[in-house]
Amino acid sequence: MSTSSPAPARFRDPGYWKHHFAVSNGLLVRCPRCERQAEVVTAARDARDTSSSMDVLRRLVCRHCGLSRQRKKGDPIAFFWGGAQDMLDPYFHEPLWLQTNTRHGQLWAYTPEHLDLLRQYVQATLREHDPWHEPWRKMGLFGRLPAWIKQAKNRDEVLRGLDRMRASLAA
Repeated sequence: MSTSSPAPARFRDPGYWKHHFAVSNGLLVRCPRCERQAEVVTAARDARDTSSSMDVLRRLVCRHCGLSRQRKKGDPIAFFWGGAQDMLDPYFHEPLWLQTNTRHGQLWAYTPEHLDLLRQYVQATLREHDPWHEPWRKMGLFGRLPAWIKQAKNRDEVLRGLDRMRASLAA
């Protein structure tokens, strides 16, 4: 009797671009007033508004202290990709709620969905993507991850960091 080894955990790259979760609704940030979890959501749109999804009006809303701020049209959108003490959201420049440090570097996610997708990617032993001859796929969300996150030798540590971030959602 031979026991077969379990099938490898597969991950198929969905082809998201690097800003996919930044433009989605529900970015989680630290409230500037009460330091608890707040959310950046899409503000109500005017039917005549034809702006791109990046330029849509956003609101920062804290359900704990009642803080509500609206981003002014024309305010700069800035992406912070490292070097900063904390990762910041691109609209209000507040620290992201979902972030933690490991000995290799900082892990962060914009939304719970982003966190789940990162977890699926890291725990997979078989990672599939479309062929590299498609240039727009080369540097998507997963192509841009730091090498230390992708390495199998760091898998357990990265998964522990992702679990810490997941636990902060329930707290």
